[in-house]
Amino acid sequence: MRKLLFAAAVAALALAPVVAEAQSPIIIKFSHVVANDTPKGKGALKFKELAEKYTDGKVKVEVYPNSSLYKDKEEIEALQLGSVQMLAPSTAKFAPLGIKEFEALDLPWLFKDDATYSAAMKGKLGKWLFQKLETKGITGLAYWDNGFHMVSSNRPLMKPEDFKGLKFRISGSKIADQYFRLMGSIPQIMAFSEVYQALQTGVVDGCENTASNYLTQKFYEVQKDITVSYHAHLQYAVIVNSKFWSGLPPDIRAQLEKAMAEATEYTNQIAHQENEDALAEIKKSGKTTLHYLSDADRKAWQEAMRPTYAWAKGRVGQEVLDLVAKELDVKMN
Repeated sequence: MRKLLFAAAVAALALAPVVAEAQSPIIIKFSHVVANDTPKGKGALKFKELAEKYTDGKVKVEVYPNSSLYKDKEEIEALQLGSVQMLAPSTAKFAPLGIKEFEALDLPWLFKDDATYSAAMKGKLGKWLFQKLETKGITGLAYWDNGFHMVSSNRPLMKPEDFKGLKFRISGSKIADQYFRLMGSIPQIMAFSEVYQALQTGVVDGCENTASNYLTQKFYEVQKDITVSYHAHLQYAVIVNSKFWSGLPPDIRAQLEKAMAEATEYTNQIAHQENEDALAEIKKSGKTTLHYLSDADRKAWQEAMRPTYAWAKGRVGQEVLDLVAKELDVKMN
C-alpha cells in the first residue's frame, strides 16, 4: 500500500506542472507605436477584447501602445526573435527585411479612396504581398486602414516650390523619399516616437501623416500650417511570428482568426470617421491653419511627383508594379 501511495504521489507531482501550464493563458504581446485612441490603437484593443472572449480566457493579449515596448526601428526584429508576438507596422517597414515590394503601396495618388484601398488589399495584391513575408518567419494576418496623408510645416505648402529646402520626416519608405525629393525637399528617416520633439526643436521642418496621428501625437501643436493634401495612403499590416502562430492549437488559432477578422472590419470602418473627427478637432483648436489644394494645385503636385512611378521600377520591381497597375487600373509611367 505504501508503495502505491508513493507512486501516486510521484505521479501527481510529475503531472502538476503540466496541469499548471495547461491552465496558464497563452500570452500575445501586441506592440505598436501609436496612441490607443487612433484607428490602429482602437483596433488592437478590439482584437484583445475579442481574442480573450472567443478563447474563454485561454489567450491573454497584452497591448503596448506608443512605442512603450519597442520603437518602430526595433519591433520587427523583436518579432522575429519571439520577444513580441504581434505587430501592426506601416507597410513601409518591410524594406529593411529585403521585401521592397510593399513600398509600391506608398506611390503618390495611388488609391482614389478608402474603398479602392480596401478592395485591393483583400484581393490578389494583398495576398501576394503577404506571401513575401513567409520567408522571413512572419505571417500576415490583416491590413488595417489609417487613411490618407496630410503634410505640414511652419509655412503654407500649396505649390511644389513651397517645399524647396525643407526637411521632412519620413517613416523609411524610399518611395516617399523620392516624391519629397521631387518636390525639392530633404526627407529624413526618423522613429515615430521622436517626431514631436524633432518638429518642436526644428530638427525637421515638417512631416506627413494622417489626421488622427496629427491629433493624438499633438504634431499640430508644433506646426503652424497643415495642407490637407491626401497625396498618399497610410496602411498597416498586422503580422505575427510564424513559429508562434503555427504552434498554436488549431482551435485557438481559429478563434484568433475570427477575432482578427472582426477587429479588422471594425478598424477599417472607423478609420475614415476617426480622421474626419480629428481634422475637425485640429481646426477647432486654432493652433494651426488648415489649407486645401485647388484643382490646379493638386495637378501641379501630381505632375511633380509623377516621375516616382518610373523610378519605382528599379526599387520595387516590375512584377508588383504590373500587379498594382492591373488591380487598381493605374498607369505606371
